[in-house]
Amino acid sequence: MPQIPLDPSVSDQAPDVDTPTDYDREHLVTYLRLLDADAEGADWAEVAGIVLHIDPKQEPERARRAWESHLTRAKWMMQHGYRDLLESKKPADC
Repeated sequence: MPQIPLDPSVSDQAPDVDTPTDYDREHLVTYLRLLDADAEGADWAEVAGIVLHIDPKQEPERARRAWESHLTRAKWMMQHGYRDLLESKKPADC
């Protein structure tokens, strides 16, 4: 089973398609961290700096857009995308 990176570099924009992508698979831990921070009511700017490694003081618009798109994708993965990931892992004879 391939290792999932714990802290991969992020793009400025998360995917916006109806199926999980390789980017999504690579960023599962990122998505979990964003969901945890959101559930705790963490400040978006702090999360962008810590989780996405984008300084909100230096690049506020980029940081906000990246945070919004990745959090939206994380929520989509939690509600819908995980099903496709599970389906792709089923043995062929099931």
